[in-house]
Amino acid sequence: MKSEFIHLHNHSDHSLLDGAQNVTSILETMDDLSMDSVALTEHGNLFGAISFYKQAKKNNIKPIIGCEVYVAKGSSLVRDKSGGMGNYNHLVLIAQNLKGYKNLMKIVTHGYLEGFYYKPRVDLEILKKYNEGIICMSACLKGSLPEALLYSGYERGKAVAEEYSSIFPGRYYIELQNHGIPEEIQNIQLASKLAKDMGLPIVATNDAHYAKKEHHTAHDVHICIGTGKQLSDTKRLKYPGNEFYFKSQDEMFSLFKEFPEALENTRAITDSIDLDIPMDDYHLPWYQIPEESNLKDVDAYLKLLCEEGIKKKFSDYTEEMKTRLTYELSVIKKMGFASYFLITADFVQYAKKNKIPVGPGRGSAPGSLVSYCLDITNIDPLKHNLIFERFLNPDRISLPDIDIDFCVERRGQVIDYIKSIYGEESVTQIITFGKMNARGVIRDVGRVMSYPYSEVDGIAKMIPEGPNMTLDKALKQSSELRTVSQTSHKGLLENAKVLEGMTRHASIHAAGVVVAPGNLTDFVPLYKSSQGDTTTQYDMKELESVGLLKMDFLGLRNLTVIDKALGLIKTRFDKEIDINTIPMDDPKVYELFAKGLTVGIFQFESSGMREFLKKLKPTEIEGLVAMNALYRPGPMQNIDRYIKRAHGEEKVEYVHPLLEEALKETHGIIVYQEQVMQIANIIAGFTLSEADEMRRAIGKKIRSLMDEMAERFVAGAVKNGLTKAKAKQIFELIDKFAQYGFNKSHSVAYSYIAYQTGWLKTHYTAEFMSANLTSEMTNTNRVVVLINECRKLNIKVNAPNVNKSDINFIPLNDTEISFGLNAVKNVGIKALEQFIQVRKDQGEFTSIFDFVTKIDQRLVNKKVLESLILAGAFDSISPNRAQLFEAVDIAISYGQQVDKASNKNQIDLFSEEEDLVKQPDLPNIEDWESQEKLSKEKEVLGLYVSGNPLLKYADTLEELSNYDFTEKKFLKENSLIRIGGAVSSFKLHYDKKNQPMAFFNLDCLGGQVESIIFHDAFEKYKEIISEGNIVFLVGNSTSQNDFSDLKIIVDEVVPINHAKKVLKLKEINIKIGKKVTKDTVDEVHKYAMDNQGQSLFIVHMQNQDGSSRRIISKKIRVSSSNHFLIMLRDLLGESNVWIS
Repeated sequence: MKSEFIHLHNHSDHSLLDGAQNVTSILETMDDLSMDSVALTEHGNLFGAISFYKQAKKNNIKPIIGCEVYVAKGSSLVRDKSGGMGNYNHLVLIAQNLKGYKNLMKIVTHGYLEGFYYKPRVDLEILKKYNEGIICMSACLKGSLPEALLYSGYERGKAVAEEYSSIFPGRYYIELQNHGIPEEIQNIQLASKLAKDMGLPIVATNDAHYAKKEHHTAHDVHICIGTGKQLSDTKRLKYPGNEFYFKSQDEMFSLFKEFPEALENTRAITDSIDLDIPMDDYHLPWYQIPEESNLKDVDAYLKLLCEEGIKKKFSDYTEEMKTRLTYELSVIKKMGFASYFLITADFVQYAKKNKIPVGPGRGSAPGSLVSYCLDITNIDPLKHNLIFERFLNPDRISLPDIDIDFCVERRGQVIDYIKSIYGEESVTQIITFGKMNARGVIRDVGRVMSYPYSEVDGIAKMIPEGPNMTLDKALKQSSELRTVSQTSHKGLLENAKVLEGMTRHASIHAAGVVVAPGNLTDFVPLYKSSQGDTTTQYDMKELESVGLLKMDFLGLRNLTVIDKALGLIKTRFDKEIDINTIPMDDPKVYELFAKGLTVGIFQFESSGMREFLKKLKPTEIEGLVAMNALYRPGPMQNIDRYIKRAHGEEKVEYVHPLLEEALKETHGIIVYQEQVMQIANIIAGFTLSEADEMRRAIGKKIRSLMDEMAERFVAGAVKNGLTKAKAKQIFELIDKFAQYGFNKSHSVAYSYIAYQTGWLKTHYTAEFMSANLTSEMTNTNRVVVLINECRKLNIKVNAPNVNKSDINFIPLNDTEISFGLNAVKNVGIKALEQFIQVRKDQGEFTSIFDFVTKIDQRLVNKKVLESLILAGAFDSISPNRAQLFEAVDIAISYGQQVDKASNKNQIDLFSEEEDLVKQPDLPNIEDWESQEKLSKEKEVLGLYVSGNPLLKYADTLEELSNYDFTEKKFLKENSLIRIGGAVSSFKLHYDKKNQPMAFFNLDCLGGQVESIIFHDAFEKYKEIISEGNIVFLVGNSTSQNDFSDLKIIVDEVVPINHAKKVLKLKEINIKIGKKVTKDTVDEVHKYAMDNQGQSLFIVHMQNQDGSSRRIISKKIRVSSSNHFLIMLRDLLGESNVWIS
């Protein structure tokens, strides 16, 4: 049933920080109000237009797309400072049809790209140019018509109305609003009279900014977040009253009962709108075939390039290859995607020719032989049994997804190349929207409501971390949060819950690029950020909906690491290495993986992965591919089963013999999505396209589609000779494991990168670690992990040195790395480039005074000099850092005097006197104590380099800690944690009972722990947890965490020198059966001698009569490390090794 009133002027959260509702809540509200249509008219943009359009259609609600634009008072190209921020008016524009929608895109694009000044402004000339197909409404009190009527008189208002009605003939409506604001009541009288006098239609709107009346406070908070104000600020922007919500039809009729035509016109406008945005068409750019080619058809040209490429790739061009290539090309031709492949191949070739590192492939693209022949990927899909239909399904017309990894530092070059080929107006980056997540919204709302920062921060930290965390989930999990939400901070939580998930800001997608077959604004509106970056106004998902070609140009750090490592090898050894042609069967590389020495290795460095690698002991790339795919969220027992079967310790069994063909490579376990497709093909006779549909249904858990597929699968299997029961059993097996199956194509490609990084670590360790450190320079936690790995590899990372260090980390030899000065805080790249160039030209610096006379003090200023001193960069010249720090002002003054004297030519070249400015002496003061020196060093480096106090206790810390920072996993709440490190950032706090407690960090060798110690434990240990003390903490994790941010509630604190006694580990027990050989016993003894520690070693010897003896070793104490336990279990069996 059609509703008589329709809301035509409304805002969602895409009216950035001025719409306290999202599209979903708007549509739900329409459903509640029984309204069959609604408009979305954001402030100055169309950010949410397509999302709104699609969701409304899905909900059987007619979508009306519009925009409340900002119209400049004069030309939008003039930036008149005298007018300030108020030099514009509002105007509501609604797309009546497709032409109007396209014109609306042009108008809002102009606002951002040409007319932006405080707001994205347009002007009358733009409106005249693009008026066709657009309905215009005079807007709120900020509109030019109400403003003229109220403040400039009736005649001026009439002139405004005449102007707009001439621009939008028959499509200009005078808008009436009534939120109880006196000026609105006055405007209703004036505007309705004007409409009657001029014969113009009127229309009633409510300018809805929030869904429900009770959300007005949350909306007010929302505006304060956007304007940087506090609720208590009386001079801030504020919407009067609480009436800007979606009113019911009866409420609107009550407000405008004197103007029934204003209500009826909302229906008339709605019925006049006939907008159907094409969603099924693709708008692909057309590849320009090179002039030297005789071919004019892109399909023929693609075929030619592939045939040339396949002959280069394979010396033996088989019939199987020919058949596969012909099939792939036929599918691509049928789907009309030849240009897409040629465009992709073109920019990949550009990157390779310009020595921009490109990944071997990612996602499902390596499953395409065409991609391999075109050099888009470096993976042979035939060798690895990869399936084309996983990449491009001929039964599902959708664009293939060829995502490309580039070196993170040179990705922009490739984007610039595409712009040069297809034109700036056809290529741009893609917008993305930052949301107000659970913690962020608490902080935003708390600030606006004037709560003290420490209180708000404490509440935010009560929210557990983890993916998809919401306030509702957090309230269920955290009793502390529930308490504050019901008592002291009830209002904070209520407002935060309304605003949670709202769009907070627009930014640039990290990888997305869109290419159109002409001017982008024919297909999508554009946006310009405050930094001057142009992007689409639609996000990645909505660009796909309107059929534009979007590509992911991902910046992959590991490609940069490989590139930098190869550069260092070239510099040091004068050796050119092509990483794509290294041997893939190097036993030394697989030995590195088999020993779990994979810190710094792409995809394989977490501690859990390292432990599994040590069990598997891979000897070929397929082992790495399988581990890469298995080590994902899913049944972890699959990994152990895979390893046991790989080593012949568990029998490989198949539910049906036909499954062997698909599952043989993974020892009978479903590991890859491609295997699901193969099973459906072999068992049920599905085509690979149909099998891909089944895979998608299972992966996305689409129950209705899965039930349909199950029926077809069973029927096909029965037709193929299987019993119905067996067919059902196989489908249930697929259903159980396939949802954890991983994309084999992606796993193969990324395992190649892993192998390449492993090869570099094996053969050029210092160069590889240097490149890794340089790439992680801004991530202190990672630098700590990598420097600790260098220590284990017997590579010393030297302290910063103004006479030796470069901008980046550089290998000096096989056992030494020079510290990268760019990792020193407050020291910019320009300053480094300047003084390093001076050092090259004039030789090493002899003193701090020599340094300041040679460098440019505009770049190397006081802050830079102080930071270099604190980092120890002058230690080789003068080791007394306190003395140098005290002398900074003296040195700078001296440098300025020398520079002044030199510039004024005051030095007599013929005089025997060498210096007119006398070099001062360093002040006579003692150096700082070691702890103070290290503390200051850590301030500017983020870590200790010259003498980390923790390194002295490294073995103890590693042995007694049970948490590994390299393990990227989420901990369950209340996991028991035992970890050692140095206390830092100590903050005393008082609880609700005014009892002391504390927050502090624990700096560990692998990262940092955020620690909370409540009153009872604090009273016991407050003397121990002072700044800089090295201690062990025992406590429970407070929420899910990732590897760089562990948080615990501390129960016990143990000084490092008492840790081994207090935290004494339990006994390591082994059972040796009567059939165990002497060789095995000798092996156990060797393992024990090689892994000595503090735990008792107890041997349970089985006698011939079945009894056993318990022997406690008096000579050997052993380690309880996972490494030692795994070695014992591998030797004696899982059940024969335990801790008591």
